[in-house]
Amino acid sequence: IGKEKFHKSQHWGYCNNVAMLVGEDKPGLGGVPLPGQKLKPKYSVFPEGIGSDAPAWVAFDKQVLSFDAYFEEEVPDKNQEPYRIRLCKIYFYLEDDTIQVLEPRVKNSGINQGTIVRRHRIPLPPPHEEEFYTIDNFNINIEIILYGRRYKIIDCDQFTKNFLRKMGIKLNPPAGHPDDPYTKERQKILESMKPLRPYERIDTLKQFLEHDGHVLRFFCVWDDPESMFHDPRELVLHYYLSDDTIDIKEIVPINSGRDAVPLFLRRDKLPKHAPTGLHQPGTITSRTVLNVFGKSVGNRSRYILDSRKTGAVHQEFYRDSDLKIGAVINVWGRKIILCDCDEFTKEYYRTKYGIEDFTPVPYKASPPPPKPEKTFPPYTGFGSEEDSLCSCMSLLLKPPQKDFKKFMEKDRSGMESNILRFVAKLSTDSPIDKDRKFIISYFLSDDTISVFELTQQNTGIVGGKFLERGRIKKPGQELFKSKPSEYFKAQNLFVGSRVCFHGHNFLLVDADEYTFNYMEKHANEFPMADIGVILKKLKDIAEPRSREIRQVFAATDPEHTKVINYDPFRNLIVSITDGAFSEHEIMTLGRYYSVTEEYEMDLHFLLAVAQEQLKKNNFENFEQLSAVLIYNDREKCGVLPHEMCRTICKSFRLPLVDDDLQALLTMFEDDHKQVEYKKFVDGLNWRKNQIPAFQTIKFPLK
Repeated sequence: IGKEKFHKSQHWGYCNNVAMLVGEDKPGLGGVPLPGQKLKPKYSVFPEGIGSDAPAWVAFDKQVLSFDAYFEEEVPDKNQEPYRIRLCKIYFYLEDDTIQVLEPRVKNSGINQGTIVRRHRIPLPPPHEEEFYTIDNFNINIEIILYGRRYKIIDCDQFTKNFLRKMGIKLNPPAGHPDDPYTKERQKILESMKPLRPYERIDTLKQFLEHDGHVLRFFCVWDDPESMFHDPRELVLHYYLSDDTIDIKEIVPINSGRDAVPLFLRRDKLPKHAPTGLHQPGTITSRTVLNVFGKSVGNRSRYILDSRKTGAVHQEFYRDSDLKIGAVINVWGRKIILCDCDEFTKEYYRTKYGIEDFTPVPYKASPPPPKPEKTFPPYTGFGSEEDSLCSCMSLLLKPPQKDFKKFMEKDRSGMESNILRFVAKLSTDSPIDKDRKFIISYFLSDDTISVFELTQQNTGIVGGKFLERGRIKKPGQELFKSKPSEYFKAQNLFVGSRVCFHGHNFLLVDADEYTFNYMEKHANEFPMADIGVILKKLKDIAEPRSREIRQVFAATDPEHTKVINYDPFRNLIVSITDGAFSEHEIMTLGRYYSVTEEYEMDLHFLLAVAQEQLKKNNFENFEQLSAVLIYNDREKCGVLPHEMCRTICKSFRLPLVDDDLQALLTMFEDDHKQVEYKKFVDGLNWRKNQIPAFQTIKFPLK
């Protein structure tokens, strides 16, 4: 066999006048078959023009041909069945010509069934074992051999028939399969075991399918007469519509002293009348049979079904029609009152029985006593109030929890400092202290406050840190008390407010631009910066005096420019409102209706001022600044967004005021509002491109 296979698959040929062994299916140059050579296809060949041009594993994905087949298996050394007929399914996968053979599982067959041949490409039987099965090898009413086992294909599904017809294959008529002798004999035995008279059919499947998962719930009470304190026991009754069973669960109050059992009554059918004694097993059955012969005919006996149920013990069980609010049911000798039910139960009885009255039965004699209010001892003065309060909350001491979410949201992020800064002075009559100026900083991340004093020459007072950063209590509160103290919030700080920090009275007279912008942006948190609230308040006050306001505006603006200075505007608002408006509200009005002065800045003058500042602070990191800007320019177009350039300059700590930096970046913007960063860095470089300082400043820097 080996020699025959060798000679069939190989032959001698010549290449460059040298004899060598060449395969039969090896094509010539470029894959063109040699003269007289016919190449056998390795996979199924489908006709051109049918379907799409996609490859087979895409065009025929999840498309399978299904064939019905059987094979005959010999059973040695067994008289009951000399052979077996085993039915199976043959699946042919079009995407890769793989074949799978499955045998459907038969209950109690005693045979290992399931996958007979796993999915893979199966070779043809000898002498063509070098080739594989393709779609051309399949048809109805033919036999195929898979690994020595002969399968007879008898039929296929409709999809397979249509596909084979499109392939041009003429289908044979379907065939039947022979009967299995053992299965036929077994069927005769089973048919002979059936009684002549049919059993009484008890069908509960319909009820289960219609009401599976549907449960009626009633809230009940049982007044236990044998309990020590005669307290009512609250119960919950569940009625399962799928099989008419009932279970009851007890609601055990907290610290009642009772053992918490899983169920008061386990799930089962509940009889209406509790039996006087226990029945023997088999007394209560669903069917009754009669002994026809008795003992008159030897030991033979014959039983038939008794349709009249003679001698049967009948027992009534609670149904859904017996349960309603106010009814008293007998649960194995315990009288339980149904007091209320849930919404699903009400809808069920409303739909099925037309009941509309679901008034609950009051069963709680008295409302539960109110929970005692938790009181805390007064503050002792040791440690912080929050830390002392935590020792009263639980036995295990834990440190006070901080608002971590607020800290993450309001912490410094890029150019957002989240710090409100106010200019303040002491509210005092002392000639030494009334000219002192302070910077009050409020940190939004943790509601802490710090105070710094500005250094002034020839005052005799050393400036610097005046008050360490921390939370500050509002004045006028009792020191040793149970309730937590109130601290200063961001809403308590605004221009014109008076605050007392540890006995020092401050008057807030101004704030920085970031503070004004932040408060106006979050106007819902700061009513002093809410222009809508301020205008509504002003309208109610100033509407009766509208004529006087017009006269003041006309007198202040004789040239009819429709613009007045801030000071006359402020004095007018103060005189109208009689002190009802704070200084911050007046400033918010002024900022809202302010006119921004537009002016042009001389580029050379601005660069000279910037270079002077850089030179005084010895800033020379121009190459590193240029390298970072080039690195952030991913498209290498020579321009970057305005805000990105500003952020990078801030990271290098350029000693320039933010307004000057913004003006410089604006000067180097192109038509698309992109900054030409190379020209910007060259203009700042005072080493290479120094601009001579101006001898006389033509106008002050705005």
